[in-house]
Amino acid sequence: MARNPFDEIERMFDRMSHQFETLDDDLFEGSVAVDIEDTGDAFVVTADLPGFDGDDIDVELSGETLTLSAAHSESTETEDEDDHRYIRRERREQSVNRSIRLPAPVEEADTEASYNNGVLTVTLSKVGAGEGHDIPIN
Repeated sequence: MARNPFDEIERMFDRMSHQFETLDDDLFEGSVAVDIEDTGDAFVVTADLPGFDGDDIDVELSGETLTLSAAHSESTETEDEDDHRYIRRERREQSVNRSIRLPAPVEEADTEASYNNGVLTVTLSKVGAGEGHDIPIN
């Protein structure tokens, strides 16, 4: 019985597909998906952070590395809390983070961040790099 040479190639593609699926899960768990736009004189980083409040989000710039992180916890409790006999108690904690290496130095003093409807937008003017500092969110 002749062996089909395409069987081995098909098995190889199946193995590669499985490895990419596993890699994809590892890469994006707890991570923040971002868009980085070069407007000529600035970089605009847009990140979706649904379910977070502005106070939950930290934006830090250190040299040419922008770090976005967000964390919060919430709890839904039923039954009388004072006697501590919970019939139902659900807690949810969520945290995400992402460090982005910018393609060129930016002016740290001329950096702005805003958060609206679950979307964080950070505008970083190009020029030079200095010491790291926190960026307030408006």
